[in-house]
Amino acid sequence: MSQLVKPHGSDTLKPLLLEGDALQKALEQAKTLPRVTLSSRERGDLIMLGIGGFTPLDGFMGKADWQGVCDNMQMTNGLFWPIPITLSTDQATADGLSEGDEVALVDADGEIMGSMTVAEKYTIDKAHECQTVFKTTDDAHPGVKMVMEQDAVNLAGPVKVFSQGEFPEKYDGYMTPAETRAMFDQKGWKTVAAFQTRNPMHRSHEHLAKIAIEICDGVMVHSLLGKLKPGDIPADVRQEAIGTLIDQYFVKNTVVQSGYPLDMRYAGPREALLHALFRQNYGCSHLIVGRDHAGVGDYYGPFDAHHIFDEIPEDALLTQPLKIDWTFWCHKCGTMASMRTCPHEAADRVLVSGTKLRKALSEGEDIPDGFSRPEVLAVLRRYYESLADDQKVKVELTGHSAR
Repeated sequence: MSQLVKPHGSDTLKPLLLEGDALQKALEQAKTLPRVTLSSRERGDLIMLGIGGFTPLDGFMGKADWQGVCDNMQMTNGLFWPIPITLSTDQATADGLSEGDEVALVDADGEIMGSMTVAEKYTIDKAHECQTVFKTTDDAHPGVKMVMEQDAVNLAGPVKVFSQGEFPEKYDGYMTPAETRAMFDQKGWKTVAAFQTRNPMHRSHEHLAKIAIEICDGVMVHSLLGKLKPGDIPADVRQEAIGTLIDQYFVKNTVVQSGYPLDMRYAGPREALLHALFRQNYGCSHLIVGRDHAGVGDYYGPFDAHHIFDEIPEDALLTQPLKIDWTFWCHKCGTMASMRTCPHEAADRVLVSGTKLRKALSEGEDIPDGFSRPEVLAVLRRYYESLADDQKVKVELTGHSAR
């Protein structure tokens, strides 16, 4: 019998992905239905509903649940949920639908990803959602921009999911919650810490993971595979860099690498709660929460994602945060350290961040000692060199065509 944490709000996972004859029958039926086109974020949310990552939800939220999640992080049935999971469509499409109608859910390329029975049509105060979830209505914030650009009407209702998209084939490490749970059970792990990342792992990340290994049976490095903001490093490059680090700098069978299909929302503290919630469904007992978790720019304080876990009810989540202070390389200590363990001056410290690393690599700058492992840097340098080569070819082609 598994000794992993139970899924969120349920004794068992509740995947909504159809298989076999049921899938073929539903897919044929969906070809005859009105179509609603999913945004990239909604497509990722639908896939998570399909694989049980959003257990125990049965579909996209109605207005009362949207309101409760925005205002109190709670659905009408009392279930804790920190960020609305909603679907929008344009006014003309919504006007052609009635409650009880079934619609096909298609992605931007026209692939039928699932279907939904329309239980409700409603409009929302988008600025209210942004203020409560992101703590800002500034449209320079990528999450705010995403919400404000949603279509005019939200549709709610239970879904059937037909596809996991490209994720199983494209990414070697992609696993569903059922698969990660089976893997943890096979390894005999009872406590598992999730390390959330949208970046390659530098020395600070490595340090955080090794702290978690000291107190848990294992760590799952869980990479976001969905849409990022411009300038972020693609998932395949990130996974190669992380795999190189795990192979060469971690004890065998203490770390596994996997990925999940969501887009980043950049919601800072609220997204940290969502990360803990769906990691509970993946079987993780803990979530590593470092500095500015899921943040962007200067919209959140460096440890707001720590504090928010103290503001929710004690029974809201089974997965608990591992709150870790700002970590860095200290020249005097001769090792990685944190504000809690290093007594030295700022001048002795190399503060490490994914943003700094990307900037240095993209501009061909030297990387300070203690910032990242050389084997990881080699993977990343190859990637940035390929970008430079591609840009050089584009310039040459443009010049040729202009003559």
